[in-house]
Amino acid sequence: MSTFTDQLRARTDDDLVTLLRLRPDLGSPSPATLASLAVRATSRMSLERALAAVDAAVLQALEAVVALAAEEPPTRDDVLSAVAGTAVEDRALVGRALDDAVARALVWTDDSGRLHPSPGLAEVLGPYPAGLAAPTATPARPGVPPPPADVHALLAEAPAGARAVLEALAWGPPVGIAPEPSTAAGRTVAWLVRRGALRATDARHVVLPRTVALALRGGRTHPEVAREPVPGVGRRWPASLVGAESAAAAERIVRLVGVLVDAWGRTPPTVLRAGGLGVRDLRRLAQRLEVDEDEAAFVAELAAAAGLVVDDGGDPPAFVPTDLVDGWAARSLPERWAALATAWRDTMRTPWLVGTRDDRGTARSALDPELHRRWAPRVRRTVLEVLASAPEGLGPGAGGVLDVLRWRAPRSVPPEAVVRGLLTEAARLGVSGAGALSPAGRALLTDDPAAPAAALAADLPETVDELVLQADLTGIVPGRPSPRLEALLARTATVESRGGALTVRFTPESLRAGLDAGATADDLLGELAAVSRGHVPQPLEYLVRDAARRHGRLRAGAAMAYLRADDPALLAGLPDDPRFASLGLVLLAPTVLAAAVPPAELVEALRERGLAPVLEGPDGSVVHAQAAPLRVRVRPSRAQAQPASDDERSALARATALVPRLRRAEEAVPQLVADPPALEPASPAAGATPTPAAAAPTTADPGTGTAAPVHVRAPAPAPDRADVPDGTADPALALLLLREAADERTPVWVELVGARGELDRRLLVPVRVDGGRLRAVDPAREAELTVAVHRIASVHRAQPASTQAPEAAPEGAQ
Repeated sequence: MSTFTDQLRARTDDDLVTLLRLRPDLGSPSPATLASLAVRATSRMSLERALAAVDAAVLQALEAVVALAAEEPPTRDDVLSAVAGTAVEDRALVGRALDDAVARALVWTDDSGRLHPSPGLAEVLGPYPAGLAAPTATPARPGVPPPPADVHALLAEAPAGARAVLEALAWGPPVGIAPEPSTAAGRTVAWLVRRGALRATDARHVVLPRTVALALRGGRTHPEVAREPVPGVGRRWPASLVGAESAAAAERIVRLVGVLVDAWGRTPPTVLRAGGLGVRDLRRLAQRLEVDEDEAAFVAELAAAAGLVVDDGGDPPAFVPTDLVDGWAARSLPERWAALATAWRDTMRTPWLVGTRDDRGTARSALDPELHRRWAPRVRRTVLEVLASAPEGLGPGAGGVLDVLRWRAPRSVPPEAVVRGLLTEAARLGVSGAGALSPAGRALLTDDPAAPAAALAADLPETVDELVLQADLTGIVPGRPSPRLEALLARTATVESRGGALTVRFTPESLRAGLDAGATADDLLGELAAVSRGHVPQPLEYLVRDAARRHGRLRAGAAMAYLRADDPALLAGLPDDPRFASLGLVLLAPTVLAAAVPPAELVEALRERGLAPVLEGPDGSVVHAQAAPLRVRVRPSRAQAQPASDDERSALARATALVPRLRRAEEAVPQLVADPPALEPASPAAGATPTPAAAAPTTADPGTGTAAPVHVRAPAPAPDRADVPDGTADPALALLLLREAADERTPVWVELVGARGELDRRLLVPVRVDGGRLRAVDPAREAELTVAVHRIASVHRAQPASTQAPEAAPEGAQ
């Protein structure tokens, strides 16, 4: 009879390349031989990864194979009938799923055409594959009736409620809690137990036998074949609307990040002792950005992910903009957005967790170092791929995305909160528009770094370089302002509203930034006239000239600071004003005041009271230069470093190059074929923990804690092949032989190393090999033992001539 290793060796080179491509963990690091590849393919970690990558149809096929193989390895037709029934289309779907499972080495076919699950797969799938219990011991224990031959005939005479009890357990899990015996339901359950339709595992739990379950199911392992969900029904938005919504969100997020960088460059917030941004600083940032705190936290996380702000590590530490900001700000809007979107796609940060509580009940703060999750980039890309698979203009929403994810990878579905958080972030960033993936979002999934910026540029409206000035001191920009117009408005106006048009208002305070930069009234009026559709309204001209006339009439310097004016009336009364008591003003001369605060603080306090002083240099000239914003050099961070994306073509090339090396290594490795060893007096090995059993060896049912018999199969004759070892001292091959024996329930000879180095040779039936330990049954001692794998010196297949293993557990095994 062939084994899992035999079928792996018998695969063609193309099949092995396909296996390495479907399960990339098998080739990294490169295995030495095909035997070591088989060992790795049957390890629990590799099987978990493989199951996390299969869709619901493949998982159904695997469950059916494992469930049916518990009694006898099924044929392909058995699996098709158990999952799909007689429907031709469904059988074709299950057949493709089986082929996929075989290609991934999760199922293999023996020489007679029967299907076997890969060693270890049954343990990974759990105790109740397809919701079916383990096979009942045969012959049955005394006092335990066998399952009824005709379940429907039994139900015809059963008391009321019996059918409901059985149907509740029919599709799994098959374990239920028995009600109190004094109740009607308890008496019904007791009646079913007496008739063998249920099996009591202890005083409180019952199990539905698999024969009864299959009878109730009509021989099916699954109620229906898993199908890929149809995209959710919803309104499909025009592509123009999706693009417009995406462009508006992209423009907004770039502006918010720019405002954050500017604000933190002047007043950097301190870092909490445990790391992260304080609640007050987050609230202050939200007010500055005019957004809620959740969105403010996302903007901060986005800026940090793009490397625009970082903890400077000072004393005290603060979040300060980096030297990347100036280069980022100098780029075009699409390029700035593409840098932010790419950083969001690849970051391991989880902004949606801000405000939630950790295991200790502590609220998570923005920029908290604990918000890193290695799986975040993969889940983020997966959600975007689901959006990309929906029809253009249709947003499936969180429910639709989860439906698709449950189909594509039912064993690795992210929580609903994660999906909702990612969709919210995608909408804020402009990756989606009106709930549907935007063209820029689709470009984000490509390998072309220039594609996202180009896609966004195509959706952005054309810039305008004109301004409609009105007599009420407001202005309207009929579209998206050009960079030149945007810079002018930043120096002269404040934004009142945004939308299809931008509305701004001119005030003495808004004009101050332009005057502080050294511009005169004529300069500002000339710039406004150059972009205005008509002439500059007279009220605005008066406002500009009045602001310029008042601007700089007061001048502050260091004395610690001084204040002087040409007109003594401007200074009269200031030292006696109680509002300025904290400034420590002293009249030095009719036109000069001294202050006890720095010049910048003096100017700020006077401006808050409606005055308009300017800073003055030592030579009496006006200082127009503003304080340079803070910048720190970007330092590489391991937490932000992303592994290189595994290109499909390079992965295929590596797998293609690896297979010939495995073939050559397999031919070069000498196969250690040994004769069956003679049976020696056995003694318990050091490191082994014997467990006496009443009769035949048993294994514990993980779901119920009850004992189930270990069905031991007689050892098959060794295959007539020189390259298949019957025994080995190589650790990797030994693990492989133990796993195959555990899968086939066949005995093997194991040499165990004692505490003083002596060898103890024992005939064992492996039950489980995992976590560095072998759990096995010793049929001669009718006991179970657990031994560390590193104490195993060699493993040999047991030949029919050397021992005869029992066919089944004797009566009373449990």
